[in-house]
Amino acid sequence: MLLTGGFMFAEVIGGVVSGSLALIADAGHMLTDFASLALAWFAFRLARRPADLKRSYGYHRFQVLAAFVNGISLFAISVWITIEAIGRLFNPVEVLGGQMLIVATLGLLVNIAAFWILHRGGAENLNVRGATLHVLGDMLGSVGAIAAALIILWTGWTPIDPILSVVVVLLILRGAWRVTKESGHILLEGAPYGIDATRIDAALKDVPGVTDVHHIHAWSLTNERQMVTLHAVIDESADQNGTVVAINNVLHARFGIDHVTVQVERGVCAYGSDRRDHPV
Repeated sequence: MLLTGGFMFAEVIGGVVSGSLALIADAGHMLTDFASLALAWFAFRLARRPADLKRSYGYHRFQVLAAFVNGISLFAISVWITIEAIGRLFNPVEVLGGQMLIVATLGLLVNIAAFWILHRGGAENLNVRGATLHVLGDMLGSVGAIAAALIILWTGWTPIDPILSVVVVLLILRGAWRVTKESGHILLEGAPYGIDATRIDAALKDVPGVTDVHHIHAWSLTNERQMVTLHAVIDESADQNGTVVAINNVLHARFGIDHVTVQVERGVCAYGSDRRDHPV
């Protein structure tokens, strides 16, 4: 966060002095990076707070919300860069390739350092992935700015500056869509990828003493913490606690789910045939 925020000011000055849209766009992207990294850091700090009476699951979901906000901000900055690039194509401006090359090279070094710090911090975490995508976008922006500066120095062809800016935007959008889609899926209580009610139902039918499984709901607190609630009808002679333990063991072994809530029923479902709003 400090690396990105500190260099952002240098890149703004370099972009204005050299007249490079690629540098100015990258500086604008760095501003969103600074905000996204600050949000990601705050989300991790907040997630450490214990659960309370109002938030029985704690504050872990805030990490997913931060990732969603970061994904949306990437779309917003991409639109801005594209609009600026189109304007530059129709109204070219002078670009000083030498100054642009120096600032872009320094920016690349800063972004590589930031990317390395984030990448080793846990790429499987959605919040980290969202922040890493911002920095990766900056790194690509710096590479694009270096390429544009070299082409301008060698050929004097300034339209390469906005063209490479749009190319970088297209690369950023792919990652932004994935993070936004995954975080939105979690916020909408969607079933974790690879886990659905049908598969859980089939797996638990093999548990001794279980005669029926229904009212299954699977969702994620974060992309690393999956949760399931279900009704299990067990045989009259089955040991209730032993069966619940067996259900938990199967869900952990086959799906990696550690938080399971089981409503045990004998004979028939306590709700009878009323299964509205329940997938199985």
